[in-house]
Amino acid sequence: MTALPDDELGLAADFPDASREQWQRLVEGVLRKTGKEDVHGKDAEDALATRLEDGLTVQPLYTAEDGSGPVGVPGFGSFLRGSRPEGNTVESWDVRQRHAQPDPKLANEAILADLENGVTSVWLTVGPGGVPVSGLATALDGVYLDLAPVVLDTDGDAGEAARALLALYADRGVPKEAALGSLGADPVGRVARTGSEDGLDRRLAETRELAALCAREYPKVRTVTVDALPYHEAGGSAAQELGCSLATGVAYLRELTEAGLSVESALAQLEFRYAASADQFLTIAKFRAARRLWARVAEVSGAPAGTGAQHQHAVTSPVMMTRRDPWVNMLRTTVACLGAGVGGANAVTVLPFDSALGLPDAFARRIARNTSSILIEESHLARVVDPAGGSWYVEQLTEELARAAWAWFQEIERAGGQLAALRSGLVAERLAATWQERSAKLAKRREPVTGVSEFPHLDEQPVEREPAPAPLGGGLPRVRRDEAFEALRARSDAHLAATGARPRVFLAALGSAAAHTARASFASNFFRTAGIEPVHEPVTVDAASAAAAYTASGATIACLCSSDTLYAEQAEAVAKELKSAGARRVFLAGRPGEARTAYERAGVDEFVFVGSDVVAVLSSVLDQMGVA
Repeated sequence: MTALPDDELGLAADFPDASREQWQRLVEGVLRKTGKEDVHGKDAEDALATRLEDGLTVQPLYTAEDGSGPVGVPGFGSFLRGSRPEGNTVESWDVRQRHAQPDPKLANEAILADLENGVTSVWLTVGPGGVPVSGLATALDGVYLDLAPVVLDTDGDAGEAARALLALYADRGVPKEAALGSLGADPVGRVARTGSEDGLDRRLAETRELAALCAREYPKVRTVTVDALPYHEAGGSAAQELGCSLATGVAYLRELTEAGLSVESALAQLEFRYAASADQFLTIAKFRAARRLWARVAEVSGAPAGTGAQHQHAVTSPVMMTRRDPWVNMLRTTVACLGAGVGGANAVTVLPFDSALGLPDAFARRIARNTSSILIEESHLARVVDPAGGSWYVEQLTEELARAAWAWFQEIERAGGQLAALRSGLVAERLAATWQERSAKLAKRREPVTGVSEFPHLDEQPVEREPAPAPLGGGLPRVRRDEAFEALRARSDAHLAATGARPRVFLAALGSAAAHTARASFASNFFRTAGIEPVHEPVTVDAASAAAAYTASGATIACLCSSDTLYAEQAEAVAKELKSAGARRVFLAGRPGEARTAYERAGVDEFVFVGSDVVAVLSSVLDQMGVA
């Protein structure tokens, strides 16, 4: 095939080059329309920047000037662009389904259904939180153990379950060199989960023994899982999750090499588990940064070149899964799966949309496994090696995230390592501080949660599931983005059960639809997040009409909704009439500006607007309404 001349590829040849300064001037024009008159040049650009956790900043524009330098090639060097030269293009990523059904026969039915319909490996919880060890053979009946890897989740106590799986390989006649899977040993993760070091020495000794055995006899079986989910589920940031995983991985390297394994053999025994969230670019950057950082650890540990590739297992974030309107979780996990796949994860687990409610049903597991199948087979994501590579935005975000994670890792090491940092409370304190900041954003809907803090559906039918076994606890907490709003909705549900009706708010929508629709919609969404049902009544005549409509509504509180112009004309009179009609509390949707004092004198108790602390305001409202 003859190559085309360069001048025939210039698709924008007829257009003049645009400079960054020209773009900034266009931004200045837009900002002037929002009232920002004195913002110019770089300041105008910075005004559109987004601040993330860990001190990271996402700029509105990235160019070649923002490049972070050479990034290498997939499968070599820092492994930034992938752990294998071919990426996921040959085998795609491993579609790994999680199973925590405690009944071995039911677990077996679900496992076989998954393997027959697209799943390529099984993530099986064994022990108190899942299938009993004695039921492992039943749960895996009919599973070809030399074709479908079995990854054990043992809550860090792998000894008995690991020996049972190895014995099952022998009983089924699986050659040792053909056995596939991971034994799931993670004693440090168990300390993070439970806050207890009871039995730690025994578990570390078992981990060393199992690793030596697998390195010697089972070349395709990994022993150790460096599980970063405890830190993610405790509210940690992406950099904190990465830093904790590095420190944990280093602790295991020390244990295994002191037990006689070479650095290369020790590295081959580790698998890293990370959360994938619905922030697709941060997820992509996280998995790329993790490989780069671990390659650096391997390098300074003396590993031979090319042996520091990190084997990654991505799990869609449990923190982002909601209990209300759980169907939206399908969308969240799709984006998270995309981010993990594009980021180069070796295996991806999509949690079923109902996993926050209990044990997933067959439909939920089907949707979960099909999420990966669609992205692989229909969207062809696995046909490109490092799809995000070369993006100035992704490369810069990866660089900044890697630096922040490395700084946190170094701090943990200075504190004596991961176990010492858990023991002293350093890890818990940092994660709690991060979650506190994020909780404030969630409460103010700076980080919206669709179906929960935005566009809640009060008439949705609850999704009922069989309760899942209780997970380990006592150590780092498990948080969810929906937890504060879930508490509000639970109060409304209890009120509905006790009285036959939800608490109500009367929306006094003053004037025409054009005048009140925007703020009435805002107020309706605002109060629904706490399960307070809005009663909407346009008021176009006088304040007395508003009072009469309020009385007929059966509500105990009211909210004025209209334009600033109509507020100036009618808000004081309407607020007085509403208070006279018995409204316990009167709100006004919008910022009051200079008229605040006049409105408050007329009876307006509070103002709700974008940026209000929704959780604090509505908790107080439910208290005043007598909702227990």
